Amino acid sequence: MSNELAGIDIEIYSLLNLDEPKSFILFAGAGSGKTGSLVRVLKKFRNENINKLRGNAQKVAVITYTNAACDEIKRRLDFDASFRVSTIHNFCWELIRPYTEDIRECLRNELRNEISKLEAAQSKAKGRNKTFIEREIKIKSKKKRIDNLKSVRSFTYNPNGNNISRDSLKHHEVINLASDFIDYNPLMQKILIRKFPVLLIDESQDTKKRLIESLLKLQPNYASEFCMGLFGDTMQRVFTDGKEDLGNPPPKGWLTPAKKINYRCPKRVITLINKIRGDRPQDPGENNIEGVVRIFLVNSDVDNKKAIEEGISTQMSELTDDADWLAQDKVKILTLEHKMAARRGGFYEFYQPLYDGLKNHNTGLNDGKLNGVPFLVKKLLPLVNSLLNDDDFGVAEIMRAESPYLNRENLKAAKNQLELIKKANKSVNEIKAMWSDGKIPSTIDVIKKVHELGVFNLPELFKSIVKRDSLLLDLDLSDLDFGDVVNNDDERDDETAAWDAALTAEFHQLNSYYDYISDKSRFGTHQGVKGLEFPRVMVVLDDEEAGGNFFSYEKMLGAKQPSDNDLKKIDAGYDNLLAKTRRLFYVTCSRAEKSLAIVCYSNNPHSVLEFVRREDWFSENEIISL
Repeated sequence: MSNELAGIDIEIYSLLNLDEPKSFILFAGAGSGKTGSLVRVLKKFRNENINKLRGNAQKVAVITYTNAACDEIKRRLDFDASFRVSTIHNFCWELIRPYTEDIRECLRNELRNEISKLEAAQSKAKGRNKTFIEREIKIKSKKKRIDNLKSVRSFTYNPNGNNISRDSLKHHEVINLASDFIDYNPLMQKILIRKFPVLLIDESQDTKKRLIESLLKLQPNYASEFCMGLFGDTMQRVFTDGKEDLGNPPPKGWLTPAKKINYRCPKRVITLINKIRGDRPQDPGENNIEGVVRIFLVNSDVDNKKAIEEGISTQMSELTDDADWLAQDKVKILTLEHKMAARRGGFYEFYQPLYDGLKNHNTGLNDGKLNGVPFLVKKLLPLVNSLLNDDDFGVAEIMRAESPYLNRENLKAAKNQLELIKKANKSVNEIKAMWSDGKIPSTIDVIKKVHELGVFNLPELFKSIVKRDSLLLDLDLSDLDFGDVVNNDDERDDETAAWDAALTAEFHQLNSYYDYISDKSRFGTHQGVKGLEFPRVMVVLDDEEAGGNFFSYEKMLGAKQPSDNDLKKIDAGYDNLLAKTRRLFYVTCSRAEKSLAIVCYSNNPHSVLEFVRREDWFSENEIISL
């Protein structure tokens, strides 16, 4: 493969000069191929500078936004150890990890400051109300943590976990500690720039503001030996914890190269997203197709939205002469909120109780790491699917890997291995029989059967639920005072209550849920697809169903008036709800590679019609009122 660069890549490469580094912000709109540029430039940099890097025990640091993006860049760089490619949390943790005493002291000071603020608020309280009690609990918790710090020999952190042990750091603490170290610790500053003379940050507009500001403060002090490169697009900032004004204006002495061609989207979509963003218009590449765009205006009070959207897929198939609009696995449907995707994707009854009941753990629910989920989707679901598909090899494989019946130790200790295998076979057939005669078992029924037969060892969470239900069945309920003993919700913790509700869902919903968190589903959220692309995209705009307060398509499209608070923020030049919604709309529309359908549910579709006409976003034949 040729190492020669072309166009803007030549300019970017020239800035990564180890002898005369230049820091920069690369402005790159949707579909401009910034990740491709990043990889090409780094490959060229490696070939020209690898010996110098290795001789100085140095690496190039690349911070990405997601684990998936991290894995993709590593793969495209051939997993070369010269590059330290990581997410922001991983990068910060590796930076601070060796400094146990510094971490301990910083945490102790931070906790003391928080306690002082809480105690000051308590002193002004007018009574022992709910808020007073909540503050009291927080004060006790923070004091206990200070005491526990003494016994911590080394801190732990899992960027993909819940981090609930006494020696573990929370996600925000890792970011704040790394930022503090960079701000105030000269030794940490020197270690950072000595170890990583080049630091590149992808999706910098959504990278934690606290860390970005610390790095921007650091760079001028080491400008002659340290290169920072920020890749991103402020119009694609969809999360609230990024730096709002990044690059406006750029730091003194920084260069601002830009990629102006959109290689992904068809020409018609490029015209639309240029109007949506209003600045830095993009041009199509030589090979971009023309493409098709339609907006469908639907009254919010329709009865069956799923049927409406299926009908729209049929219309799009006819308009585009593309039969794949009729194939469920060929169309990406983007919703504003996870529960909207769950409802359309057929796993709402499983998902909703966990999403609403465990709000602090929604990240784990959406990436499959929530306590209990790995057992369901990596053990129980594969076994059931193999049984129902008559996949004997698959059944045997998972039983050997996960079941106490067939693990190596039990087989070795068994007096009669054949009898043990027969017992295992009988047990899985009993599980399969739960679907006989058209029956549809719930997830909890399957879990109980698995536990009863000893097919898998249950996680403690599910074991306690099964044990509790078993005890209740054995009790003589006629002798019990229900108000004191049975079903006392006040005594049940949130996690158990949420799982109790979720596990009543029909078992097959686990398949749809797993497809969703594995990005195999046709459904996704507006926020979750940044950086991705799909041939056929349906964007669903439905504020009423989403029920959130952070975005409003109705306001953006003129169906509702902005609030006084919205107008105050707009007048003051602050980030505001309308700007956030516009950015999200830009991100979703710019995912389309061939054709785009926008489905707008509104209580006032006529006002939406007037708005899109006035803004000239769509031609008359592209607006379809249903």
